[in-house]
Amino acid sequence: MKRASRILIAGVFINLCIGVLYAWSVISKALVSEMGWSTTSAGLPYTVGVVAFSVGMLVAGNLQDRMGPRKMALVGIIMIGAGLMLSSFAATPVMLVLTFGVLAGTGIGATYSCLSPTAMKWFHPSKKGMVNGLLAGGFGMAPLYLAPLCTVLIEKIGISGTFLALGGGVLAISFPLALTLVTPGADYRPQAPAGYQAAAKAVSNDFDWCAMLKTRQFYLMLVAFAFASSAGLMLIGNISNIAALQGNIASAASLVSILAVANTFGRILMGMLSDKIGRPQTLFLAIALQTLNMVLFTMYTTMPGFICGAVLAGIGYGALLSVFPSMIADYYGIKNYGTNFGVLFLAWGASGFMGPVMAGYIVDTTGSFSLAYVISAVMLVIAGVMALLIKPVKAEDVAGRKLAASTAGA
Repeated sequence: MKRASRILIAGVFINLCIGVLYAWSVISKALVSEMGWSTTSAGLPYTVGVVAFSVGMLVAGNLQDRMGPRKMALVGIIMIGAGLMLSSFAATPVMLVLTFGVLAGTGIGATYSCLSPTAMKWFHPSKKGMVNGLLAGGFGMAPLYLAPLCTVLIEKIGISGTFLALGGGVLAISFPLALTLVTPGADYRPQAPAGYQAAAKAVSNDFDWCAMLKTRQFYLMLVAFAFASSAGLMLIGNISNIAALQGNIASAASLVSILAVANTFGRILMGMLSDKIGRPQTLFLAIALQTLNMVLFTMYTTMPGFICGAVLAGIGYGALLSVFPSMIADYYGIKNYGTNFGVLFLAWGASGFMGPVMAGYIVDTTGSFSLAYVISAVMLVIAGVMALLIKPVKAEDVAGRKLAASTAGA
């Protein structure tokens, strides 16, 4: 097996281990039903975890650009394992916010930030969408086994024992895999696919984050990413509670797994599609699917309806996590990718407040998710408009960046 493939496979399996955020719906439901927490309190560790994830991505992305991926991935994995194990002792929302939300969430971001830039450097640039799709797909597929596993563990050993088991599993599996993460040498040139033809007007660029912030494209992506992710995270974090409230379905762990499968295929297939038809076009398609689904979600009251909603939500949301990383690499280069995508990923962190917190507050005060669906649909329409306005970075943008850099260095 080629070194590039081994690196990619290791990254996929690491993401399978650290994707515990997407199984929070099962844990949240247990916190509400067994410990008597409110929906808002039960969702708070997840929300803080999302924000900490994005901050960890930014900090670790910058560090791994300079010191390599292996050390940062190992540090991140230790943080995840320790955070999950310490969560087994958490008896209050504040304690769980600190152990799971802050410590484990930051570790997840630090680990995740190392995988895409490492793998992309081993593959031809025309494969960015595929590489990011497979890596993001591993993260999205985690609930496929974590949701039923957490359900069984909670029934057998309780929530505390579940956190302890998850932490031990992450350390035992991910730590050895992270030891394999290396970047290729400066003279390495990945082989182009058969029949590949470079774009005639391709622009070679390596923006740093300061130069990236001076481009219009970044802010369009920022808004689109934040608003579109908000809707997806709202459904992912509450799908079990939604099914219980709207459909009186007591056990909805299967919906978490179905959403995970759709999420995974959305990341992989939409990532590959973006290699063919373009990133903005694929992004708009994904957001359109999410918008349609959000409009229909208030009508879902049966298991077939919730399955349909979970599939559409998973595909639409999953696409974001393969298209946006590839877009950052396309527009701003691979050299500073870790830092650049870390900055954009703050939008994903913000969406963790906009979606889940909004939904938790609305259902606690109104007893229904209906208003949350309306607000999310409006945000998705805005995200769709942003996607239509995104264009590739032009040569004059690169010239402006070089001029700014030379002026700063004078």
